[in-house]
This record gives sequence, C-alpha cells and structure tokens, in this order.
Amino acid sequence: MVRGRNALVAVLGVLAIAGSIPSARAQAWPQKPVKIVVPFAPGGNTDGIARLIAQPLGDAFGQQFVVENRPAAGGAIAAEAVARSSADGHMLLMGTPSQIAIIPVKDFAPISVIGTNPYVLVVHPRIPASTLAEFVDYARGHPDKLTYVAPIFGGLSHLSMVLFLKRAGLEMTPVSYKGGAAPLTDVIAGHVPIYFATLSEAMSQANSGAIRLLAVSSEKRVRQLPDVPTFAESGFPGFRALTWNGLMATSAMSTEIVGRIAKEVSHAAKDATFAERLAAFGVDPLGNSPAAFAAMIAADIALWGEAVKIAGIQAK
Repeated sequence: MVRGRNALVAVLGVLAIAGSIPSARAQAWPQKPVKIVVPFAPGGNTDGIARLIAQPLGDAFGQQFVVENRPAAGGAIAAEAVARSSADGHMLLMGTPSQIAIIPVKDFAPISVIGTNPYVLVVHPRIPASTLAEFVDYARGHPDKLTYVAPIFGGLSHLSMVLFLKRAGLEMTPVSYKGGAAPLTDVIAGHVPIYFATLSEAMSQANSGAIRLLAVSSEKRVRQLPDVPTFAESGFPGFRALTWNGLMATSAMSTEIVGRIAKEVSHAAKDATFAERLAAFGVDPLGNSPAAFAAMIAADIALWGEAVKIAGIQAK
C-alpha cells in the first residue's frame, strides 16, 4: 500500500508539473522582439522618446524593443495597426494626445506615460514681435496672410495652435508635414514663420538667433527656458497645452503584461540617467500606472475634442 501510495504521489507530481508548463510559457513574455510603433517620422520628439525607452525595456525583458515609424494621417494609421494587432502584445504604440483625439480609446489599453512636456510658440525673426502681445497685434494687422507649421495635421502642435488662434481671435493658414526635422528647418529658413514647437526644438535653437521664443504653454515657466514667459503671464490666463508620450497596447492585451510593462517604465522614469536624457528632449519623466494614464486620457478628450472640431478634422 505504501509503495502504491508513493507511486500515486509521484504521478500526481508529474501531472502538476506538466500542467504548469502552459502557464509558465504564457508568462514568458515577450517571446520575440517587440515593435514600438511611432506615428510620426524619424527625428522628432516622439521618435526620440521611443528610442530612449526601448533600451531599458529591452534590458528588463531580455528581448529587443524595435522602433518602427509609420507617419501618416495624423497618426491614425499607426494607431489602427496597433489596435488591430495580436493580443500577444508584441506591437505597442508610442501614443500622444493627438491619436486619442481621433481614434476610439476603447481600442487601446493605456500602459504608462513616459513623460510630459509643453510647447513653445516660436517665430522667425522677420516677424516683428518680441512678445506675445506684439505678435497678436501684428497678426491682427495681417488677417489670412500668415502661415504656421502644423508638423502633423491633427497633431497636438497643430491643435494647440488652433486653440490659441481661437482664443486670440486670429486667422492663419496651417502648412502640414509628416513630422521629423523638416518643420523646424522650414521655420529657421523663413518659409513658414510661426510654429508651436516642442520644448526640445525650442531649446536647440534658443541661443542661435534663428528663431524667437515668445511663450511657453505650461502653467509655470520651465527650468530649461527660464526667461520665456507663459501664455498666462502674457495675457492669456488659463491657456495651457501639455503633450505626453505614453505606451499603449491593443485593448485585447493581457492586463498582467500591461502591468509588467508599466512597472518597468516607472522604474526607468525614476532612474537619474534616463531622466537626464529625457530632459534633453524637454521632457519631465512620469512613469505612471495604467489607471492614472487612463484618467489623463479622459481629461484630455474634452480639450482636444474641441480643437478637432474647430480644425474641422473628421474623427473616426
């Protein structure tokens, strides 16, 4: 009887081990390289942040995280590709508020915001304005004659400018691009003289004389550009426009995997070296939870939804 009972225990032990194998395999994510799809061209702010976070995630999970750029349609094409991707989670989106404004949020699982940053209204020196008030006066004297950069039509830079023009009662014509370095290059050359630039772009040219910095879209002045006033200081109280860059997945992705990625993003955001690299892009690290990210998205929908309507962009 003892020998039989020992044999039974041994068999049950083998079965238990065998039964645990599928579960263990399911947890062994990722099982191949993971794509981080960037909805803009190489060389821009979002692209740079994606490449920064790819390294610590690759180190943490033991697989490559590869950045893939899919610029078109304000990021809608890239977002739709991720939303329709396999639930195994090997394709992630480096999302921004502009995708949330035009793509149904129910299609995505928010993971974590890597960082946030404001915009800076910059002009070519041929625009005779050193302050935001002077710029508004100049623009009012030249109705429908000024153009401004929309690095992505429907992107957050474009939508921020739309909201500001509405507040200021101004009319200007957007010139759209596919992202990347071309927008700032054209502003420096004077082809399109006005731009709601990312903080990193403004920082790169702050002392060159190639552009003039008029106002920053955050609530308070930023440490990287302490001499540039906010819109609120410059006669537009309550005007605020912050962008974020965060990882998102298809809504079908496992909540367990979502949580694991969020944990690693949070860990990276707390690393001093990583934070300093983000600062070079004018980005403040965040690394929040999926629930906190979802709350940010909910708060943004009304603001950017209004801008989408003003701009006449057809939401999907």
